[in-house]
Amino acid sequence: MRATNTITVALTGASGLPYGLRLIDCLLAAGRRVWVLYSQAAQVVAKQEMDLTLPSRPAEFERWLAEHHQPADGQLKVFGREEWFAPVASGSNPADAMVVCPCSMGTLAAIALGTSDNLIERAADVSIKEGRKLILVPRETPLSAIHLEHMLKLARLGVVILPPSPGFYTHPQSVADMVDFVVARLLDQLGIEHQLLPRWGE
Repeated sequence: MRATNTITVALTGASGLPYGLRLIDCLLAAGRRVWVLYSQAAQVVAKQEMDLTLPSRPAEFERWLAEHHQPADGQLKVFGREEWFAPVASGSNPADAMVVCPCSMGTLAAIALGTSDNLIERAADVSIKEGRKLILVPRETPLSAIHLEHMLKLARLGVVILPPSPGFYTHPQSVADMVDFVVARLLDQLGIEHQLLPRWGE
C-alpha cells in the first residue's frame, strides 16, 4: 500500500463531526501531515452536536486545532473553502489520501458530478483524477436511490464508501468507543497502525 504521509481531512455538514475531529487527532498523533478543509455547514453541525463554536477564519481554526492537538511545526494546515492556491487544488501537489468525514449527501453528489464549486469538491476531484485514495464517510438514513446511485458511481471509480457503522462485537462502553471503531476502520484504509480496538479473532 502507498505510504500516506499527507492526508486531507474535509469536514462537511452531515451529522458525525466527532468522527472527523477524532480522525484528525489520530492522524496527528501518528505523525502524519494533515490538511484540513471545512464547510460553513460543518460549523453549524459542530455547534449542534458538540456545542463547539468552530472559528470561521481558517487561520483561527488552525490555531484552535493546534491548541487541542499540539502538532509539530508544519504538520497541520487549514485552508478556506475558496482558497484556490492551496496545494490540494492542483494535481501537481495533491495529498497522498483524502477523507471526507462526515460527508453530506450534497458533497457526495457534487463529487460524483465533478462540479468542483469549492475547495472540498475540487480536492476530491483531484484525488480521483490523480488516482489517490479518496474515502467518503456518508452519514444519512434512509438512503434514496439518488444517494445510492452516486455512491455506486464513485465506488466504480475506486472511491471508498465507508459509512460510519460502528460494530458492537467489541462491547463499546461509551460513545467515544463507538467513534473510535469507525476511526479505526478509516486508519486501516489509510494503512496507518493504531491501537484503537482489538482485531477480530485476537
